[in-house]
Amino acid sequence: MGWKLKQSPRCGRLYFGPGNGGTGAVGENVPLNADVVDTKTVDEIDYFCRQNDISLVVIGPENPLAEGLADRLEHPGRAVFGPGAEAARLEADKAFAKQIMKSASIPTADARTFTDYAAAARYVEARDEPVVVKATGLAKGKGAIVCDTVDEALAALRVCLVDKVFGDAGATVLVEEKMVGQEVSILALVDGRNIFVLDPTQDHKQAGEGDTGPNTGGMGAYCPTPLVSDKLMSEIERDILVAAVDALRRDGVTYRGVLYAGLMLTAGGPKVIEFNCRFGDPEVQPLMMRLKGDLLEIMLATCEGRLDEVDLSWDKRCCCCVVMASGGYPDAYAKGKVIRGIAEAEAEPGVAVFHAGTVKGKGGLVTAGGRVLNVCAMGDDLKAAQAKANAACGKISFDGAWFRRDIGYRVM
Repeated sequence: MGWKLKQSPRCGRLYFGPGNGGTGAVGENVPLNADVVDTKTVDEIDYFCRQNDISLVVIGPENPLAEGLADRLEHPGRAVFGPGAEAARLEADKAFAKQIMKSASIPTADARTFTDYAAAARYVEARDEPVVVKATGLAKGKGAIVCDTVDEALAALRVCLVDKVFGDAGATVLVEEKMVGQEVSILALVDGRNIFVLDPTQDHKQAGEGDTGPNTGGMGAYCPTPLVSDKLMSEIERDILVAAVDALRRDGVTYRGVLYAGLMLTAGGPKVIEFNCRFGDPEVQPLMMRLKGDLLEIMLATCEGRLDEVDLSWDKRCCCCVVMASGGYPDAYAKGKVIRGIAEAEAEPGVAVFHAGTVKGKGGLVTAGGRVLNVCAMGDDLKAAQAKANAACGKISFDGAWFRRDIGYRVM
């Protein structure tokens, strides 16, 4: 987002709090961190904004949105891009999201909510069919466990309710039917009155090739996906996106920012897997690569209720984003591994490398997270974009590095 914001003619100074090893190339990293939103954090960010005459604040991650940072930073003359805490409950509380979907007749999987392991276990054993066990709180994209057998479901329930691997986020779980079909991500800008739907993307969440292994925060994505026709997109907009925003409005909640719908395209039509209240990662990378409009103007229009005035268009080419991860991810992994070859990868036209878990160390750029880099490539079609992205990943190295080479395979 910072890379795209910097391209706006209206962008003066651009700051990242706290930033990473790559953000300093397009702006200035500052020691502000909203992982925990408390009075001290809000005061520090507000003071920085006043001292530096900040007119737009963009909140990227889910935690500060859920904790109300957008509400607390709003100030005359300062726009804040991101929904308030009440609206962000769509992502932060999956049980609440299910209630909203039920009240608005939004298609989704049948589900039951549990806080007690024994009760949940009895329910699972009585069903004897594949289910998905989900921590209802924020679990960094790892709180959904797909279970094909009863034993797998019981193990997932123990992880959440007994072992408390996800902490408070897993104190309440959803046990829902396992849906079958292709997954797609639909993101829309919402300004309280208007909705502008972005091009459809497809994310690959599982760690292994061919969508095997545990869920991750996302191992790659491509855009646009041919799985969503214009007719289907109209149905999704009407029955899911508009319906969700209207349901919140009936409860007195105005939604402004990005609304992300993770969908399963089932035989019975599109159904909601989850809602997010932010740009998805890694979906945002190919979206920003293909966006031809001015992101700063678009975000301001969203904050100010002027989306109907926005001119937004897309590059007709396809973009493929491949995530390079640390050895061991999504489980335990080491940090501090020296990264080499980014400049060589970006020397190829149409390639951009976006940083995630990186930091500048004494030995240069080093790893600082599980998902380290997002390597994006543009191509005339998905096959060309995928090949270029994989080739670019091959030029980058750090100890233990790995990536999926099959991003986009579901439609190829």
